[in-house]
Amino acid sequence: MNLKFAALVAAAMATALPAMAQDLHFPSLSYRTGAFAAGGIPFADGYADYLTLLQERDGGIGGVPIRQSECETAYNTEKGVECYESIKNDNPLIIQPLSTGITYQLIPKVTADGIPLHTMGYGRTSAKNGTVFANVFNYPANYWDGASIAVNYLLSQNDNDIKGKKITLLYHNSAYGKEPIRTLETLATKHGFELTLLPVDSPGQEQKSQWLQIRREKPDAVLFWGWGVMNQVAVQEAVNVRFPMENFIGVWWSGSENDVLPAGDGANGYKSLAMHGTGMDYPVYADLKKYVHDAGKSAGAGDQVGSVLYSRGMYAAFLAAEAAKKAQELAGIGAITPAQMRDGMEALVITEETMAAAGLPNFGFPFSVTCANHGGEGYGLVQQWDASAKKWNLITDWIQSDQEVINALVEEDSAAFAAENNIEKRCN
Repeated sequence: MNLKFAALVAAAMATALPAMAQDLHFPSLSYRTGAFAAGGIPFADGYADYLTLLQERDGGIGGVPIRQSECETAYNTEKGVECYESIKNDNPLIIQPLSTGITYQLIPKVTADGIPLHTMGYGRTSAKNGTVFANVFNYPANYWDGASIAVNYLLSQNDNDIKGKKITLLYHNSAYGKEPIRTLETLATKHGFELTLLPVDSPGQEQKSQWLQIRREKPDAVLFWGWGVMNQVAVQEAVNVRFPMENFIGVWWSGSENDVLPAGDGANGYKSLAMHGTGMDYPVYADLKKYVHDAGKSAGAGDQVGSVLYSRGMYAAFLAAEAAKKAQELAGIGAITPAQMRDGMEALVITEETMAAAGLPNFGFPFSVTCANHGGEGYGLVQQWDASAKKWNLITDWIQSDQEVINALVEEDSAAFAAENNIEKRCN
């Protein structure tokens, strides 16, 4: 184990976690302020409201009450680490940082502390390899899956031949935005397309030079890895340079209502990936209305209910709750510890029956987690914005990423991490 990693692990182990708790603590590392609040608020609301529903309707999970806490990070890595340090000794069952930068800093800490980290569709992609990253999970899909799903969609629209096509990646110049680069470079070699990389510095409010380059070079498609205010700026700049919206495809973090509504009719036809369904046509919303919203127990102002990112926060809470149920089943007790929660996450199986029982039929792609696979099988959808109806419409069935390419990259990167930090692989 290298000195830096060892020091972080040693520091994290200095204070032991409590052996047991009398409630189930689900903390939220949120950001309701700053340039990224437009994405942080609806996610935090959806996450909190679903857990409130379980508490008010069911009395908690498995007969044990749910306790929520929230710590503001403002999407700042240092603040995110401070939030973690402030709650790690309070029996947090699961940490969901909603930030790739925070995720990278927390990986050695949660490993030492025995707390599970869930980075749903973000974070360190190679953490899919559970043989190296015992406490980190990124199911149901990861960034590299997203990059490959976008390319597979383009293949489907071009008779499976994109050789010679020009594809631009416009990305947030951070660990988050850089995640898909290696995958796209590998896929460019495999499929013969020309890849151009255009970084945008945080927070992303200035993009004119990038879009002038796009207008000049006329790529066949622009793939987009943005977040927060960067998203709506990008959509508006695309409108300004008259880039064809049907050729502009964002990752699932660049496809919310907040990203397209400011551009009005000009945003019509913009596409993004999706990892789950959206809208309010799910039975769970009747219970949310009865037990949470009408009861005055909503986490926010109520204006985000049913939106893409509210749905994503709700989905994250659903997956956490189902993992807690599995952990209770495995441990034979209700008041589980973080270590037992980790075991539940590693044994998690999400079927269509599971989703339907929670009032979320056909909401996500069924998946199972194993000791070796903490990331799922890489399925996603493509959605398209209808500006007149102010609605996202799913335009594809589930698309799987190129698992041969993704798994090879995951193995390569995780093996390097294991060697650097002297980690022995498990599950063998």
